[in-house]
Amino acid sequence: MHQSLSVSDFLKKGKSIPIIDVRSEGEFGHAHISGAINIPLFNNEERAAIGTAYKQINQETAMLMGLDIIGPKMSGIIRKVAEIAPSREVLVHCWRGGMRSQSFATLLATFGFKVGLLKGGYKNYRNHVLEVSERKFNFKILSGKTGSGKTEILYEIAKAGHQMIDLEGIANHKGSSYGMLGQAPQPSNEMFENLLAEKLDALDSESVIWLEDESRNIGKCCIQAGIWVQMEAAEMVFIDVSTEIRTQRLVNEYAQFSYEALKERTDAILKRLGGQNHKAAIEALQQGDFHAATKIALYYYDKAYLNGLAKREPSKVKSVEIKEDNPKKTAEIIVKL
Repeated sequence: MHQSLSVSDFLKKGKSIPIIDVRSEGEFGHAHISGAINIPLFNNEERAAIGTAYKQINQETAMLMGLDIIGPKMSGIIRKVAEIAPSREVLVHCWRGGMRSQSFATLLATFGFKVGLLKGGYKNYRNHVLEVSERKFNFKILSGKTGSGKTEILYEIAKAGHQMIDLEGIANHKGSSYGMLGQAPQPSNEMFENLLAEKLDALDSESVIWLEDESRNIGKCCIQAGIWVQMEAAEMVFIDVSTEIRTQRLVNEYAQFSYEALKERTDAILKRLGGQNHKAAIEALQQGDFHAATKIALYYYDKAYLNGLAKREPSKVKSVEIKEDNPKKTAEIIVKL
């Protein structure tokens, strides 16, 4: 048997029941519901062929072609689902909640599985993601110049029992030109939106949610307009950390990477550094003088950061001087503010 579920009920059940995405591997790879397992009814080529038959011939021909493709796959599908759902209960969706998911559910029901179908499919889930991004949230922004250790401080805030979202962690990028180094590949922008909506949906929107001060674009990922507007208007705590502490933190973090990788990322900001500064930074990297190279890069980043900070409403910015590199202690100070 199978039943149709709203997005909220589907996601609630998905916390304890496997979600199966029957879209093609290409659709799934681009973006999907977090935690879903891809068991495509048709692969990329098969889906394209069926679509062509539907448009150029007729629906019946396309359906018959689909049956020819599915037939040899049926036993494999049942075995695979049985492995991931020993309780014999699963959740299933396709793009619109149409024939792919319904056919899949019917097949599973024949073998005694209890199936929940996502009403409106993944398309309806994306409407939910948009709705979440338009909700009102009680954001507080943690700000500080590059190398201040903001991400570590956010996690200390979370350990103390407060709500926090690591935007850079979701984006797999630390924001600067060097931010991709050592990170997993970035998700598509659509997947980034899905992951962020999942995090926000799980939090109390009326209680404080701490976020790091970011540009709207984190690498290739872009923060949704509804969320970004609220971030810009939110109250902010700016931690003033010395250049010496920040330089050492950045050296500890990035000196592990090869000269070639660091040069490539420094070359990417050549115009912003200026010819002479860029040349000096590259020479310092060649000599293994990471402190000198870092201080040159910080001159540019500090200037850009302060320009952005100046656009904030002064009454909404609280500044605190941090004299030691102690994320836990800094988190305690910030929460008290």
